[in-house]
Amino acid sequence: MSTNSLIPIVLSSFFAGFAVFVGGWLASVAERRLKKSIESYILHWTVAFGGGILVAAVAFVLVPKGIELFSVPWLITLFLAGALCFYFIDQWIAKKGGLLAQTMAMLMDFIPEALALGAVFAHHHQLGILLAFFIGFQNLPESFNAYFDLRKSQQPAGRILTIFFCLSFLGPLLAVTGNCFLADVPRLTGGIMLFSAGGILYLIFQDIAPASKINNHWEAALGANLGFMIGMVGAKIFG
Repeated sequence: MSTNSLIPIVLSSFFAGFAVFVGGWLASVAERRLKKSIESYILHWTVAFGGGILVAAVAFVLVPKGIELFSVPWLITLFLAGALCFYFIDQWIAKKGGLLAQTMAMLMDFIPEALALGAVFAHHHQLGILLAFFIGFQNLPESFNAYFDLRKSQQPAGRILTIFFCLSFLGPLLAVTGNCFLADVPRLTGGIMLFSAGGILYLIFQDIAPASKINNHWEAALGANLGFMIGMVGAKIFG
């Protein structure tokens, strides 16, 4: 594998991963500069926006690739396996709590998607860019919200941002790993994507959608429409 072939993978995955730090940094700015009422509203809105992006990723990238490669029994098995795996991890995170558990919650969808990004780049450059687009746009609101969750558990802002900065480099590492070991096994890559889709859909309705609602306010949920619309436009441009 040539160095030149890795450059677009590293750049695309770094864009996707660096959104983790950017989202956390924006949250720290909001914490210092905005009133609590406005901060709460933005927090709910970004939760909805991230949910819309995730739905778009499932609808336009993760599931279509799986449908291409697998028969119905395998589709059902892989999709449900992802949902059940995320279900058990989500329960463990809720019981465990703390910095490690909350960081893992943010990485649950990022890790398999970044592996798949590197793998699909070898054969479908545009799909790799599209996946990087989705990962970046979902990491931004996820890390924004994760920052406030970690602050509630009394974690210092500096420590949170340091962790988020380090996590930014996880994207290129996972993508290059996926490209080296998964590029020649498209069914395995498709399986990971379908597995991720099942898990992500579980998270959307278990954690994300309920957290986006504000009593007696209806505008925040429109963030989901905006997120899905951006995903739809991205799929049209890069798909």
